[in-house]
This record gives sequence, structure tokens and C-alpha cells, in this order.
Amino acid sequence: MHAFHGTPLVRTSRPHPLRRFAGVAAASLFVLSLTACQDGTGLKDGGAASASGSAAEATGGPATTAAPSTAPTSAPATAPATKTSAAPSAPSAPSAPSGAGERVLCNGSTTRVTAQPVSRPLNHMLITVKNIGSKTCDLTYHPVLRFDEMQWVPAARPETRPQAVVSLAPGEEGYAGVLLSAADGSGEGGTTGHRLTIAFQGRTPLSDGGASATPDLPAAGVAYDSSLTVTYWQRGSADALGS
Repeated sequence: MHAFHGTPLVRTSRPHPLRRFAGVAAASLFVLSLTACQDGTGLKDGGAASASGSAAEATGGPATTAAPSTAPTSAPATAPATKTSAAPSAPSAPSAPSGAGERVLCNGSTTRVTAQPVSRPLNHMLITVKNIGSKTCDLTYHPVLRFDEMQWVPAARPETRPQAVVSLAPGEEGYAGVLLSAADGSGEGGTTGHRLTIAFQGRTPLSDGGASATPDLPAAGVAYDSSLTVTYWQRGSADALGS
């Protein structure tokens, strides 16, 4: 062995080149991190990113910060009730006069009907209808006559049509005249009827006006032929007989 004399030799360890490079790199990263924190650019913390920051980066817009849960919640404002005025009601229709709207049709159930041959004019018969009901009734158009089992309907003379419907108040009478046969004997198929049925019309021509009437005829019956015609309902007996 050799002995060393004097100041002992101290071995100085030098850092390995790779370690020196790692230290320099770490220092550089530290400086860059400080710079990024100061101006808002560059490297970012490697920890968990907030949801708002991620959303901002995805959409390119600013991050939205949620309001703290401890903030007092204000009650929703209650809008004052709006006072609405009721719409003015339409004026009511005038009251109908007493008895209006109570008109009915004259027929066999509301009237008493008679049929009587007359001496003047010749070969005529007068039909009389009296309102025995409690309401005003209307005699519409003309009576529809049928003797026995007659298969045809006597025509109405158009010149006798009145200007307005004949209305009968309770107790009033209406009339129709019947030409039984031609005075000059020009009629055909003369025969004698022993039963007469009078039908009443409704609000439209030849519509059903209700119950028919079967007034009594003379015991000998009534002679008629193809000239048999009837007038429209009239207000007076003179108008019905044309006299």
C-alpha cells in the first residue's frame, strides 16, 4: 500500500450529462408554467378540467359560471290580477204579444164543419167551418173533397184564391163554395154522393193538415158530375158562393 501524505484527496462527483439535461428541462417547464399563469396563454394545469371550461372550448364561446347554490331564491313575482269587464249583453228581443205563436191549423179536430146544398146559385153547396177551439186557426188553400169512394180530386177555381190566409179566431167561421154540376148539363158521369169527406191542407199545398171532417149530408144525398169544383177558403159566405 502506498500512503498519501498532505491534504487528502477529495473526489468531486460530477453530475451525469443526462441528469443535467433533465434538470434544465424541468426548470424550463417551470418557467413556462409561471408565464402561462401570468398571461392566460400557453400550458394549462393537467388536473381535472371544469365542465364549463370544456363546453367553452368545444363551442368556442366563453365558459359559463354557475350561480352558487347558497344564493337566496327569490319568489316569483305575482302579476296583479287584471280586472275584466263583462261584455255588454245584447238587448233582449221584444216580448211577443199575447197569443202570438199559438196559431194552429184548422181541421176536423178544432172546428165544426157543415155542408149544405143551397138554392142559389143553382147546383151549389156551401161548406161552413167554425173554430170551436181555444186558439186562432188557419184555413190554408182549399178543401179537398171526396164523395164516397171517388177516385179523383175536384179542382179548385184559381180566380177565388184570397190575398191572405183565412184565419179564424175562436168562434169565427170560414166558408168554401162547391159547384156540384154544370147548369147547362154539359157535365158527365152524374151520380149521387151519400158520404162526404173533407180533408184540410197544411202549410204547403196538398200537405196533411190534420184530422179530416165528415159532415152530414141530406138523406137523399147530393148529386154531382164531372163539373165538380170547389173554391178556396173565404172569409164570407157571399164570396164562397160568388153572389
